[in-house]
Amino acid sequence: MDELNILTECALFRGLRRAQIREMLPCLSARQARFRRGQFLLRAGDRASSAGIILSGEAEVLQEDFWGNRNLLAAVGPGELFAEAFACAHAVSPVSVQCTTDGSVLYLNVRAVFSPCEKACAQHKTLSQNLIRVLAEKNMQLNEKTGFLSQRTTREKLLAYLSAQARRAGSASFRIPFDRQQLADYLSVNRSAMSAELSNMQRDGLLRTDRSCFTLCQPEDTP
Repeated sequence: MDELNILTECALFRGLRRAQIREMLPCLSARQARFRRGQFLLRAGDRASSAGIILSGEAEVLQEDFWGNRNLLAAVGPGELFAEAFACAHAVSPVSVQCTTDGSVLYLNVRAVFSPCEKACAQHKTLSQNLIRVLAEKNMQLNEKTGFLSQRTTREKLLAYLSAQARRAGSASFRIPFDRQQLADYLSVNRSAMSAELSNMQRDGLLRTDRSCFTLCQPEDTP
């Protein structure tokens, strides 16, 4: 695997070439680590000293209550960042990041982005702009999720979420980044009730679905 190819797809390094990214990594105290399925990359209550970029494999960003009930905030895969906001503030993390597969991660000291660069890297300004954009986009995603969860019924939550995914894809047909259990956790609904509601929505001609693939329909579009 070529880690630099993965990093060129990461929003933090948007607009930077492979050589520029390679030059920046020492400035960010980059270090790579392997992880196993079920391992925690970050636990709620830990102080976040670094942000992470998944190089291979997948992980989930989770929030748990006192009794262990989980709320899925996001699923992260290759090229995606986690814990960047907490690392910028060197704050105690309110969330955990747990691996769902084996893989590898690159840890970065993102606070260095906002410090003067000793090597006077030409791309330092681009990196700081990208980080601000990433933080803004993550904030909008959290606001969007709040909108989904504010819906009263399971069907309304599904309609709001799937409509947003269709808008993002620019098409009525799209793939979501969750399996059924993850989607239920993300929307804070019971999986069995959600599966039953998806079947009802197919019967009512609102959508067609095959695992993580969806097509939204007007009732007259369904066979």
